[in-house]
Amino acid sequence: MNNQNHPLSAHLRFIIPSILGILLFMIPIPSGDSMTILVAIFAGWLEEALKPYLSLIMTFIITLTAVLTLWVKAGGRRIVSSSPFFTSLLDVTPFWTIIRVLGMIFALMIYFQIGPEAITSDVTGGLLLDSLLHVLFTVFLFAGLFLPLLLNYGLLELFGIVLMKIMRPLFTLPGRSSIDSLASWLGDGTIGVLLTSKQYEEGYYTKREAAVIGTTFSVVSITFTIVVIEELGLGHMFVPLYGTIVLAGVIAALIMPRIPPLSKKSDTFVTEEVRDNGDQVPEGETVFTHGYKQAVKQGSKSPGLTGFFKNGAQNVLDMWMGVAPIVIALGTIALVLAEFTPLFTWLGAPFIPILELLQIPSAQAASETILIGFADMFLPAIIGASIESEMTRFVIAALSVTQLIYMSEVGGVLLGSKVPVGITDLFIIFLQRTIISLPIIALVAHLIF
Repeated sequence: MNNQNHPLSAHLRFIIPSILGILLFMIPIPSGDSMTILVAIFAGWLEEALKPYLSLIMTFIITLTAVLTLWVKAGGRRIVSSSPFFTSLLDVTPFWTIIRVLGMIFALMIYFQIGPEAITSDVTGGLLLDSLLHVLFTVFLFAGLFLPLLLNYGLLELFGIVLMKIMRPLFTLPGRSSIDSLASWLGDGTIGVLLTSKQYEEGYYTKREAAVIGTTFSVVSITFTIVVIEELGLGHMFVPLYGTIVLAGVIAALIMPRIPPLSKKSDTFVTEEVRDNGDQVPEGETVFTHGYKQAVKQGSKSPGLTGFFKNGAQNVLDMWMGVAPIVIALGTIALVLAEFTPLFTWLGAPFIPILELLQIPSAQAASETILIGFADMFLPAIIGASIESEMTRFVIAALSVTQLIYMSEVGGVLLGSKVPVGITDLFIIFLQRTIISLPIIALVAHLIF
């Protein structure tokens, strides 16, 4: 395997960190009645240990982010200008400055229970600050710290070349994107978004590829899917239900990159320099040997222990300060609209004739769950749990997972990341995924019931 130019240490700098990354992010571990990944287990332990303090910690982080952003805008730009990292973190556009300030106001209102119940209620802002942000704090800490193991030591180079003949023709994506989807599927959709955002920033994905991966492959974890299924009283149907979710998800992934808005995204990189994705295999080499060579080459120039922890710490700060204020600001607004206005009932009304055409029982009740998933993926399960028809609950469970975009987590994290999608893009993509997935799920439901 013509790697004589690289000493043993270069091979080890690829192999050891990559094995650690696979163990942490990609190997399913039994946890109670379900399967998860080590990073999620560590996050769960820390969340349990810090539970009484996490709402306060997140309120402090969100407030600090807004205050520092305003300080930079008011004249502190010169002080942070020597650090590209802190400049990009704090010197944001006026729109994101307003969102950060709004996030701070919401967080303080919710934590101190001041102001309208619509914002502070435990089904709106309270759900985010006292539940979701607890998870994000711990997941971001461990995922951010250990992400460099997947990103910087050659694993993506190997997978990128080995899987390019599958990912490119089927999904119009480079092979390395397979790691993003696998990390999401086994761990958490937010981990997939963070992986995608980092690679986009580093010039490995074009704007179109980053948008496609972030909105198509940042799938909900198996663990969270089990929670949804149990809430709807369908635990005994996990295998057919998850099989339906995978089928609908793969068909949506084949179609979505080929239609607007995703197909209209620019195929240009964020950096001036266009990096080689390694899609060409030199003559005389196999896909694996070429992939391995590229992986060892990346491993040989990868950062040492100090660089690893520096990269990890920057990831964590970027996630905490860049994402959390957006999740609390936009997620609270979305949940207030879902819980305290008839907006999503009105929006679901056009789906009643479609559900009747597909012969789904309790079509009116089911229609109310269809678009409310844009606010939070768990809301359709909460609302649909009282529907008597098991077939209808089956459709609601599968659809809520395959819709994928929801503002209280993946949607909010996407908006807070560098992935080039706006809130209008996300809503259109959410609708498209709904329209594509619903007939497939209904067909399978009729075959089963």
